[in-house]
Amino acid sequence: MVRATTITGWGMSLPSQVRTNQDLEKMVDTTDEWIQSRTGIRERRIAGDDESTLSLALGASKQAIATAGLAPEDIEMIIVATITPDYGFPAVANLLQDALAARNAAALDINSACTGFLAGLALADGMIVSGHINNVLLVGAETMSRVVDWSDRSTCVLFGDAAGAAVLQVSENGGGILKTLLGSDGSGAMSLFAGSGSRYPASAQTDSEGHHYLKMDGREVYRFAVKAMIDSTRETVNKAGMSLDDFDLFIPHQANSRIIKSAIRELEIPESKVFTNVDRYGNTSAASIPVALCEAIGEGRIKPGDNLLMVAFGAGLSWAGTALEWTAPVPGGGISHGALDTVENL
Repeated sequence: MVRATTITGWGMSLPSQVRTNQDLEKMVDTTDEWIQSRTGIRERRIAGDDESTLSLALGASKQAIATAGLAPEDIEMIIVATITPDYGFPAVANLLQDALAARNAAALDINSACTGFLAGLALADGMIVSGHINNVLLVGAETMSRVVDWSDRSTCVLFGDAAGAAVLQVSENGGGILKTLLGSDGSGAMSLFAGSGSRYPASAQTDSEGHHYLKMDGREVYRFAVKAMIDSTRETVNKAGMSLDDFDLFIPHQANSRIIKSAIRELEIPESKVFTNVDRYGNTSAASIPVALCEAIGEGRIKPGDNLLMVAFGAGLSWAGTALEWTAPVPGGGISHGALDTVENL
């Protein structure tokens, strides 16, 4: 018996509050034209006072578990990828386990920023293929609005809040995850970071000096991101023993439309094979790829037998790639976006 890992369930959750570029024009020295021309972003979702990384993760998880046809007690491991946990500790995954009543699941968080969901996918795949477990709930959830400085026009325009989830199960019929890739270059770590840790513990001084906000060297990160997307795409494809022509859909991390366009131009991937939603959500970090996956399914862009390529880059600096053959049935009518927009009444 050959064990493989396949996605059987998926779900997403978005805050109801929309913050447009026009809204930002009233908050900081910027314009809609400036933001769109440099990032492709028109609007993003912002968590309300009654919403958190956990509440968004819970909404996405319930949908993913239901889509997979499982009960919470069937889940054997919960992995949450996030850099914006509700608390320093415990992990969001522990809180999510309790909220779901997934009493049989181990739980842990991954702190890999925008690369987090694909890092979790690689970890879950290893656990399943090795025979340790059969069912994993993987979540990418972020409330980036809580860690950006809304007076810093170079960063506050980029990020949004969201959660996406996937249920991964063992398959004996082939398909599923074909290859994964993980990489890191820690020498560039300080080009994208937030200081809310033991180096800058919470105090009146560190707060007044803004150490707890996200800091980014935009030029350096842009150069890294384009190269990382190109190189990790090629390496993932090569590891899978395939060519780019073998893939039906490319789902990149949704950070910036200019980065995506530069990469696919170099890779010669036609835009018709690339899924993007960065214009509506901005950069949602670890939630980016699972939300895009859910929307691609909802729009009828994915069907059984399709080969998908997912690539991400992020703080660390880090990068990741996943090649997979889609095996799960998808709803003929797609996913109702209206049912996914809020986490009310959960």
